[in-house]
Amino acid sequence: MSQHIAKPRTTAVILAGGTGQRVGLSIPKQLLKIAGKAVIEHTLATFEKADSIDDIIVLMAPGYVPDIEKIVAKAGFKKVSKVIEGGSTRNETTERAIAALGEGLAEGEDANVLFHDAVRPLLSQRVIDDCVVALERFQAVDVAIPSADTIIVTRTHGEDGEFITEIPDRSRLRRGQTPQAFKLSTIKRAYEVAAGDPNFQATDDCSVVLKYLPDVPIHVVAGDEYNMKVTQPVDVFIADKLFQLASTAAPEQVSEEAYRELLTGKTMVVFGGSYGIGKDIAELAESYGAKVYALGRSTTGTHVENPEEVDDALSKAYAETGRIDYVVNTAGVLRIGKLAETDNATIEEALKVNYLAPVQIARSSYKYLSETKGQLLLYTSSSYTRGRAEYSLYSSTKAAMVNLTQALSDEWAGDGVRVNCINPERTATPMRTKAFGQEPSGSLLSSEAVARTSLDVLLSELTGHVIDVRQQDPTAGAARASGFEQALATVLDRQDGV
Repeated sequence: MSQHIAKPRTTAVILAGGTGQRVGLSIPKQLLKIAGKAVIEHTLATFEKADSIDDIIVLMAPGYVPDIEKIVAKAGFKKVSKVIEGGSTRNETTERAIAALGEGLAEGEDANVLFHDAVRPLLSQRVIDDCVVALERFQAVDVAIPSADTIIVTRTHGEDGEFITEIPDRSRLRRGQTPQAFKLSTIKRAYEVAAGDPNFQATDDCSVVLKYLPDVPIHVVAGDEYNMKVTQPVDVFIADKLFQLASTAAPEQVSEEAYRELLTGKTMVVFGGSYGIGKDIAELAESYGAKVYALGRSTTGTHVENPEEVDDALSKAYAETGRIDYVVNTAGVLRIGKLAETDNATIEEALKVNYLAPVQIARSSYKYLSETKGQLLLYTSSSYTRGRAEYSLYSSTKAAMVNLTQALSDEWAGDGVRVNCINPERTATPMRTKAFGQEPSGSLLSSEAVARTSLDVLLSELTGHVIDVRQQDPTAGAARASGFEQALATVLDRQDGV
């Protein structure tokens, strides 16, 4: 009978000892807010979600431990076991982490440790998992990506400045990232040996193993271009934009029974439910047992631009069912034309329907959704990342939906209300046909595919996300983006969208 070998505990150590000097801040850069949250909160959330990580230790800049403890408490991070002060140097900080990691381990027991820079908030789950898997075979693991730039070696000659002395072969050069992962016994031994060197100094932990344990091979895991480090002022803006563009995969339900179980007895209110995506969502949810109120101008006479009608619709649904679990707004108008040639009535209609109506729907829905810990689902357009000629009203109001989603998800998080935004690729809807006429068959997403993804999002625990729906996904004709790796490609794809 084979003996079961327990998997070693895997701890993520978040190194947050840096300051904000290089980005011109008076606070540590890991406390800078990006996409509405402190940089370190994004980083901690990534490790909190990682199935391969058992616990998290934070090494914070001296004097700022209470700030991290507040972030951890507010976000409800359950894996964060310790927040301790880092040292005055990187070496000292790592040594403190090693000491903390050794507490509670039985004699002879080993563990896995991943050291990660707090100011790399765009780390993917794939990189984390690859590092943990690599530790099953290797004692030390680094993360790196190929260098896209030519690297030169220079030497300074007095007042004449720098001159090139060498140009290494770029094909062998890599740009190091984090995490750096180790068996605890290995990194501990490397630092013990290094302690005997009076000139010991290191900027990263793999270099300590390389220099003081030369017989230990350091395996390299492929990193990601978007696993950037927020170091320079421009990094702040790039990271913020990547968070805005990043879309998230909507978890699909495993069976028809799961949809039925989750939706039976729930109440859904759909504004814009007369036709297209809204009508398909309403019919789909109803088929799984939800009580659905599909509201629209042409069917129920509901004008979303009229706040009183929105209030009345929600009040009626609540009075009849005693609850509202989901509020969906697919209502919108698409008016194409040059702004200078657009009359006031058209401008007012676009702003009222595409912007003010969702704001009013959100405000009116809040009290009902906070009761049920429900979700508000809004819709944007693939043109939200860059406005185009003759789409100024439409694109700008759709960009506002993304910001509204992200802001409300933070504002309502404490009340358990989730807010998400669907970003469909060009979709075959009556609104689009009215604007563009008949288009080639197969060139557009089906509204049913968008409705299915929308339902998956409503039944998920996601909040504050933009969920792309794309035609090339073989699953029901919709593509669910996998995260930051889609963000840059998405920028190009969206130039042609509506």
